[in-house]
Amino acid sequence: MEGAMDILRTNLSKVRIPSGSNKVYKEECCVSFDTTTSEGGLYVDLNSFLGFGRDYVKWNYEKTGDPVYLHIKKTRRPDPEEEQPRKKPTIVAIGVDGGFPDKQEEYDESLSICILPNFIELPYPDVNLPEKVRSAVEQVLAAQGAERRDQLAAWAADAKVVSKYAEGLQQADNGVRIGATGWRCRFCDKTDNLWLNLSDGSILCGRKNWDGTGGNNHALEYYQQTKYPLVVKLGTITADLTQADVYSYPEDDAVEDPLLAKHLQHFGIDFSALQKTESTTAELELDQNLNFDFTRLQEKGKQLEPLFGPGYTGLANLGNSCYLASVVQALLTTKDFQTRYFNDADLETAFKQAPSDPTLDFNFQMTKLAHGVLSGAYSLPSTDCDTTPGTETSTPGQEGIAPRMFKALVGQGHPEFSSARQQDAFEFYQHLLDLVEKSSRGAPQGDPARAFRFQVQERIVCGASGRVRRTARSDNVLSLQVPLDKAINADEVAAYQQRKAATEAAGEKLAADDVVRPRVPLSACLEAFAAPETIQDFYSSAIRGKTHASKSAALGTFPPLLVLHMRKFVLDAGWVPRKLDVFVDVPDSLDLAPLRAAAPAPDEQELPDDDDAPGSAPAGPVPDPGIVSALEDMGFPRVRCEKAALNTQNAGPEEAMNWLLAHMDDPDIDSPLPAPGGRPAVLVDEAAVETLTAIGFSAAAARRALQETGGNVEAAAEWVFAHPEAGDAMDVQEAAGPATAGGAAAGSPLSKDDFLDGPPKYNLLAFVSHMGSSTHAGHYVAHIKKDGRWVLFNDSKVAASGDPPKDMGYLYFYQRED
Repeated sequence: MEGAMDILRTNLSKVRIPSGSNKVYKEECCVSFDTTTSEGGLYVDLNSFLGFGRDYVKWNYEKTGDPVYLHIKKTRRPDPEEEQPRKKPTIVAIGVDGGFPDKQEEYDESLSICILPNFIELPYPDVNLPEKVRSAVEQVLAAQGAERRDQLAAWAADAKVVSKYAEGLQQADNGVRIGATGWRCRFCDKTDNLWLNLSDGSILCGRKNWDGTGGNNHALEYYQQTKYPLVVKLGTITADLTQADVYSYPEDDAVEDPLLAKHLQHFGIDFSALQKTESTTAELELDQNLNFDFTRLQEKGKQLEPLFGPGYTGLANLGNSCYLASVVQALLTTKDFQTRYFNDADLETAFKQAPSDPTLDFNFQMTKLAHGVLSGAYSLPSTDCDTTPGTETSTPGQEGIAPRMFKALVGQGHPEFSSARQQDAFEFYQHLLDLVEKSSRGAPQGDPARAFRFQVQERIVCGASGRVRRTARSDNVLSLQVPLDKAINADEVAAYQQRKAATEAAGEKLAADDVVRPRVPLSACLEAFAAPETIQDFYSSAIRGKTHASKSAALGTFPPLLVLHMRKFVLDAGWVPRKLDVFVDVPDSLDLAPLRAAAPAPDEQELPDDDDAPGSAPAGPVPDPGIVSALEDMGFPRVRCEKAALNTQNAGPEEAMNWLLAHMDDPDIDSPLPAPGGRPAVLVDEAAVETLTAIGFSAAAARRALQETGGNVEAAAEWVFAHPEAGDAMDVQEAAGPATAGGAAAGSPLSKDDFLDGPPKYNLLAFVSHMGSSTHAGHYVAHIKKDGRWVLFNDSKVAASGDPPKDMGYLYFYQRED
């Protein structure tokens, strides 16, 4: 013991005491997914405060020379013989009161000081240890683990925030008094789904659902007329006012009203005597999740065969990470990602080449994740039963791996993916591929994101001159509308809606198994993508005036891997976001030859650029007065209405509203419009130009767009896509960076030769499905075809799929036949 203590004293210069600014990794290995509960425990470097598993700590010693570690080993206690029965969840959350259970194991913990390279162990605590070592260990144990900082309790959505309109809410002294019963909508005969306006006491019905059920939109329409911000759902008000469903129209979200008692008493409401008679919005969503969607997508009720081994490793849900898990599982099934981050990536070599803090290196963390998923080292049967939310099975599953470091890194600096909110798997897929592409520039291993890249060609034909403008852009996903009018079971859907209405009128409800959803073939979605659309009030540089034009799109190349995105989230007639409750019949094999872009006709003439037109430059487009008036009637400021009309080429009120809702937070949304024909006097930031050119726009188009949008990068990108008639060229460019094998040099336009083009025939490889009514709530799962059979990846649960619900997918991953 004395000899070991002497060795420790000679290495005190390599021991540091962590401060509050230091990140301490004391729960997960930086190189692998070993934890304190793994067989060898975890070794925390007392100099860098990075954690390492038993098999990897020596790599760190050889790389850094750091010899002193805190060894943490946790051993699970025996489970209690009896377990309390679980209550039915009432909110969409994990690990909170009323939510899904969060399995919290009890462990016994042992601590010691370990000195490498010979793994000499000294007991802790021990008064004979040097004071510096004791202080360092105390601070390590007291520090919040870096791995836990981003681990979230919410599963589907953030907690409600206090409305900014609650404190100063003006309530009318109009003598209105609300009784405890007999409620009815002020404008129709609805007696359920009623909302009380907290400004003047009006009782109004809620929003209409896609199938005609629900309310008649009177509460929303009343807000648009009066701008009274807050409403509360009658039937959810009880003595516990925290459970009442309060909604803020300006904030477009469910909120908390800390003065709700006062606001209710203003209208004579004795809330202490009221009983709950209706479900809150969250409860309605939860019911939907726990019924059809959860049942079918998770294949509930079936005895699924659990699968283990290489490629069958589950990813534990970190509270809201199912969107990440489903996308990662699909990507790591592809040959390109496996080659880049697993087959050609030795983990030890990657660690030695990584910077001093490997938790901040994307390439290394991606390699770590690929090895964790594909090696099979962590795909082992668990002694516990599966507890995935929404499932009921006694089949032993696996604990899988928890991608905490990876999630924290890919979300770093991003306003959404670093937050506690559930995210859109489609947006995360694009974000992750962007990180892969940026980190692969100049890498000898190549860029796996290139396998998803394809060229979209757009063709605009001037209705007056017949002249043509062709543009090309790079994309990594084919986003498709779902045309409900092409449903092949329209008669059955109509009959179901009538049957449902009659049943609800009788005070009853149809069983979940009786639901009839529209069924749309994928071919109809592809036809909608390729179908020409008419552009009204198109400014033609050929005639130097306005006319109409025809716009169509086609694929210039067919990539090795093609992702289809089904646009299931739309705005209904009341400008309310909703999810289409629809099936899409998706085939296993797909021939996209009809989408191949045709070569220009011999007699085709190009539209001249504005700058090439004779004479002085024409005046720019002006906003359509009818569109502006329609938006103003909804309560939006005039300058916003004008910008919405201009940025959608005066396509119509609905298109303008969609643009406006997507750009409410633009910093220049209220900036005055420039004079007709002029451009805003904005000094263009070259860094912003580089950002736009990195995603495929020409430098000229980027500068023009930044001028038009006040320098806002996101708005500029939208502007370019919304202005196919703009005079600036839209040459697709390679992102800034050194030339790569098979690619173009930095800054040069991409041609078809720079894409991995091939035959247009594909086979379905995987699909990601979403259950819930919003991308910011609900749950994602992935079904992947492996070794000739379909496999369900539901967070940490991995099992052979008995009946893959291909018609319920949100993202479809197709692999080219060759």
